[in-house]
Amino acid sequence: MRIGFVGAGQMATALARGFIAAGVATPDLVVACDVSLEAGRRFTEQTGAATGANGADVLARAEVIFLAVKPQHMSGVLSDLRPHLKPEHLIVSIAAGVSLAKMMDGLGATARLIRVMPNTPCLVGSGASAFARGGAASPQDGELVRGLLSTVGLAVEVPEKLLDAVTGLSGSGPAYVYQIIEALSDGGVRVGLPRDIATKLAAQTLLGAAQMVLTTGQHPGALKDAVTSPGGTTIAGLHALEQGGLRGILMNAVQAATERSQQLGQS
Repeated sequence: MRIGFVGAGQMATALARGFIAAGVATPDLVVACDVSLEAGRRFTEQTGAATGANGADVLARAEVIFLAVKPQHMSGVLSDLRPHLKPEHLIVSIAAGVSLAKMMDGLGATARLIRVMPNTPCLVGSGASAFARGGAASPQDGELVRGLLSTVGLAVEVPEKLLDAVTGLSGSGPAYVYQIIEALSDGGVRVGLPRDIATKLAAQTLLGAAQMVLTTGQHPGALKDAVTSPGGTTIAGLHALEQGGLRGILMNAVQAATERSQQLGQS
């Protein structure tokens, strides 16, 4: 499969590296372009893939095209690509807030389009991505994109109307988790642990707990109960979290980020 990237920044590079590592593409079948020569140079250094002159060049050399440009640049990119678009091209956008309708306006109703909301842990192969099909994209196109995104983490298909909620949860979620890790580390320092050890323990604890949820399939509440003994240390800590309103605060964060994503999409 020949895969192209219009935009060669960090996310494009992470995706390309994941595809190549998983064996779904080889470096000679991947191409990217970017207005920044430095971004193109880094893409080639980190993936071994070539860079093209522009978007038209990428379309001429690939069938699956990832649009990894800033949302404010999307209209110009779509205008440039439209004369070169062919039925065999599958266009996959990872630009936040750019709707399928806007992409159809730019590329035409017959274009095969998929909109993706990834998150930054794709950079380390542990992303959480959601995607929605539009235009003439088929269920087979959706499965193709699911397979590609699964090489850098988890990928699920949702209706486009839910992508703002995905943005509020998994798109912005890494920032919430970083604050939680930092706070747990601060707590460890508060009770006497060295900072480096506290941070490693906090990060590994979140990683391990998340893996338990994904591996066992059990409800998080059941896993919580399994480590909560009557009158023990864990229930004392959980009581403090309930007093501080942790669950409500996190729910509010997801809602606030979702609403902001909706506002940005409308503008």
